[in-house]
Amino acid sequence: MEWTDLIDTAFRVAGNNNQANQAEAVRTVEASVIDGEKPVASTAGRHPDHFRKGVLVLTTHRLLFLKDGKPPIPVPLTAVTDATVARTKLNGDVLTVVALTGAHRFEDVIKADVFAEQVRESARLARTATALAKPAAPVAVALPGDGGQLIGQLERLAALHASGALTDDEFSRAKQRLIG
Repeated sequence: MEWTDLIDTAFRVAGNNNQANQAEAVRTVEASVIDGEKPVASTAGRHPDHFRKGVLVLTTHRLLFLKDGKPPIPVPLTAVTDATVARTKLNGDVLTVVALTGAHRFEDVIKADVFAEQVRESARLARTATALAKPAAPVAVALPGDGGQLIGQLERLAALHASGALTDDEFSRAKQRLIG
């Protein structure tokens, strides 16, 4: 799916056939695309701060709320911890996206249950991809007694070894005595 198709579909769902708004939304999204970011899904909904509906665009990296050419409201998927839907008489289906950056509420969301599931799955995939991209954390070694003192002694031994004051055998024996 292309960005234009995704946004056009969401604008139609929102009942907003204003071509200028659609073109501006496409330009706004394309100008802020992150390397490797792909469109996933879109729907229509209303941010509590806005009266008219806007477009919710889900990508492989973030959730965006677009309305009338304004800068998008981004929610990074790696920060998303949950997406829930509540039904109210006044605000229709309310999608709440909980993220480390705070909770984001969107009202009168079209096909909110399906979109919430897509948000949860995309967030899970984004977190997994981020975890796989990070180098493995160094393995922590439990040090007996005062670890700071032991590290200092090992550093001094290594310096003596590097300067040639200790042979390889002497360095190994001294290190074994310290570590135990």
